[in-house]
This record gives sequence, C-alpha cells and structure tokens, in this order.
Amino acid sequence: MHAEIIAVGTEILLGQIVNTNSAFLAEKLADLGVNVFYQTVVGDNEERMLEAIELASKRNDLVILSGGLGPTEDDLTKQMVAKFLNEKLVENKDAMSKIEDHFTQTGRQMTENNKLQALYIEGSKPIKNHAGMAVGDFYKGDSCDFLLLPGPPKELKTMFNKEVEHLLKEEYNLNSHLESKVLRFYGIGESKLVTELKEIIDSQTNPTIAPYAKTNEVTLRITASATDDKSAVELINEMEIHVLSKVGDYFYGYGDDNSLKNVVVTKLIEKDLSISASESLTAGLFQSTLAEIPGVSKIYDGGYITYANTAKSDILGISPEDIKKYGVVSEETAKQMAQQTQNKMKTDIAISFTGVAGPDELENQKAGTVWIGLAIKNSPIIAKQFHFAGNRETIRQRSVLSGLKWIFDEINE
Repeated sequence: MHAEIIAVGTEILLGQIVNTNSAFLAEKLADLGVNVFYQTVVGDNEERMLEAIELASKRNDLVILSGGLGPTEDDLTKQMVAKFLNEKLVENKDAMSKIEDHFTQTGRQMTENNKLQALYIEGSKPIKNHAGMAVGDFYKGDSCDFLLLPGPPKELKTMFNKEVEHLLKEEYNLNSHLESKVLRFYGIGESKLVTELKEIIDSQTNPTIAPYAKTNEVTLRITASATDDKSAVELINEMEIHVLSKVGDYFYGYGDDNSLKNVVVTKLIEKDLSISASESLTAGLFQSTLAEIPGVSKIYDGGYITYANTAKSDILGISPEDIKKYGVVSEETAKQMAQQTQNKMKTDIAISFTGVAGPDELENQKAGTVWIGLAIKNSPIIAKQFHFAGNRETIRQRSVLSGLKWIFDEINE
C-alpha cells in the first residue's frame, strides 16, 4: 500500500523547527512494508491545506497528517480534513475528561478553545494520546484513509508506538518484516559503485540496494521484506555476497554509526597488534584520528611527527644523503620512515606518510602526490604511491583514510 505524510505547520516552512516527525513516520512505515513516495509540508492555511489533502488523497491509500490538532486558531488539521470529507467533528468523552482533569489538578481555568483537542471526525476511530491531550484520529474512507497525529514529537511517537502501529497492522493486514543492513566502502565513489553494481540495481526487486555518498566514503543499504525476520536476513545475506563479489575490495565494515578508524582500531585490539606512525604531510592527523577511538591505548603507545627534513634525520635517523638522493616524497623515504619507526617503537605495525599537501609543488611533484610506507612484523617493508585531488585538508584526510584502509586489508588477509 502507498501512504503520504503531510506535516502541518508554518513554523516548519519557516525553518523555525526541524521536521523530525516525517522522518520517524517514514522509517516506521517502511518497517511495516508501507511505501511512502511523497512527503509534503504545508502551512497553517485553509486553502493550501485542502489542496494538499485533496492531492494526497488521489494518489495514496493512506494520508497521514501530523500537527495542527491543538487548541489555537492556527490548529486547523481536524477541521480541514472533516471539511474535505464532509463530516462533522464530535467530542470524545475520554479525551474531554482527561482535559478537564488536567485543568482541575493544575488549578487553572479551562478556556473554551481547549475543548477542540477532544474533537475527532464523526465515523472515525479516536486514538488515545498517552503523552498529551489532543486526541488522534483514524478515518476509513471510500478510496483513501486518513490518520491524524499530534505535532509534538513526544506525543506523536508515543501515540504511534502504543496505538497506531498495532492499528495499522490490523486494518491493513501488514505482516511483512523489513530488515536492512548497511555496508561501508572506502576508495570508491558513488558513481563508480553504481556502475559496478548496475546489473544488480537494474534487476533488483527484493532485496533492494540503495547507495549513499558520505564524506570520503560510500555506504550501501540492503533492504529486504519477508514474512519473518529470518527469511529477510537470508535474503540480505545472499545479496551481500553478490555485492561483495563485485566491489568487495573496497568494503570495510557495517552499520550507520561506524567508521574506518573504528573498525581498524577494533581489529588491532582483537588481534593484539600494536601500531605506531611517523608523519610528514599529515603532521599527526593519523595518530590523532586513532586517538579518537576509546581503548586505543591498548595497541598505540605513540609515534613521531617529522614534518621537516631535519626531523626525519634527527628523530628517525634517516641520513640526509638518502633524503637528498631519493627526495622526501619518495618510495625510499616512506619505507625508511616506516622501518625506523617500527625499530624505535618496537611495534607490530608501523606506518609512514610523506608527500605534497599543496598548494605548491615539492621536488617537482604535484600537490596530492603521497607515499605511504608500511612495516609489518615478519614481512617485507613496502610503500605505495597515491594521487589525491582537492585542497590541503582533503589531501591530508584522504592520506589518513587510505593508510587506515591499507592496514585493514593487510590484517584481514
């Protein structure tokens, strides 16, 4: 079935409040297997509200309106839906008793307009408000149904969780179970990811996949619908295998609230692998990134910032002759930085960063030219060259992330 969410309130249009209700409802409806193809925001204006209601009713099975159920002059939702349906508003006795009790307990006089909160559309099903006084409303129409919910997020969420979710399942026989999994990728852009997965995307039905571009990475949400959770998870796992067979080289982890730095530190702790670093162009950014993750002290004792050539010689012991011979932005310097760091810090892994952050060239090499060295215990020391685009900060960030991804790949082989 198809539903549309209409958020009512001029304050939303003016940007005075953030419309969190529609996001909450869309997620809840998706979990129930209800398609939401449209979300509308309309101000507290009778004519425009009627237009929005009429349009939504023509293209949906269910129209959900949030907000405008209060006692003030600009709370018009019930009145406009009743007008559209050519129905009267009637009083809900339980809601009215709750309102009266509230004013009695607070010692305040109830004004006439507060009675508006106890009204609902005749012929509909009133919905109890556990966190406020404005009664909700569910109306079964000939071609489209209407669900009216309060605007305050606490009231709306409580009403949906305690009353509406069960009501919708019963009314529409919603037995589907929706499950999703988020896969995270680094080193591939959204357009490239979509190109690599074009065959899957073009033929997808259930599960479906949806890519999202993030800062310096891409996530992919796999969503499946089934009659039970186990079947949905099986569908997701099958799709994940198919996806990773095509773009698995860029994959590093799962979840909305995750990051490459978190995954790498967690893996290092699990494997009890210590790490150190020496940094030139990144000037400590890699090490400060590690330090953002709780528990990193279990595997990280410290490292070096050797921004200038003299620091590379005085601190790490790289000979000035080698720096002059090979250049500071070179495979040899990156490898020596990693080796000397590992020797001094006595760690299982040592990584080094040297390159050109820009905007000017260095040693006739363009901004964005970066060498990363990696020393892993009992393995040959290696270095890779990278070319990054962007400003200084972007180049430094991508250097760090590329170093993290390289470590991730090595310790997961």
